[in-house]
Amino acid sequence: MFKIHNLILPLLAASMMTVPAMAQAPDITGTYVNDTGRTKVRLVDCGSGVCGTVIWMSNPVNDVNNPDASKRDRPVVGLQAVTLKPTGSGTYAGSLYNTENGKTYSGKAKLSDNGIELSGCVLGGLLCKNSVWRRVD
Repeated sequence: MFKIHNLILPLLAASMMTVPAMAQAPDITGTYVNDTGRTKVRLVDCGSGVCGTVIWMSNPVNDVNNPDASKRDRPVVGLQAVTLKPTGSGTYAGSLYNTENGKTYSGKAKLSDNGIELSGCVLGGLLCKNSVWRRVD
């Protein structure tokens, strides 16, 4: 006589193996080099999103263009320049601090085969600049 648990156990085991693969979203965390190759940023999980800290510069400088004069003597290496929250599978939105001009932009990020496609915008998204950061880890 056939017992029902002989059928259920294999089905349960097979279904448990497929759930993690389906539940995993693309992972944006890691270390990236910007499109000029002069700066590396490490993206890590923080709170309900992703934070990016400058970890290396080919020519380290201070944050001389920061609108807050009290912050102009701090080194750019070590600054959190990216704050993103997920908006969908592999897409994010948040703020991007441009260490070269001291301005913060509303930004979007999208994972791609090349790394991360970033878009920083002003004027409610009317003027945007795009760049691709390449994953280096």
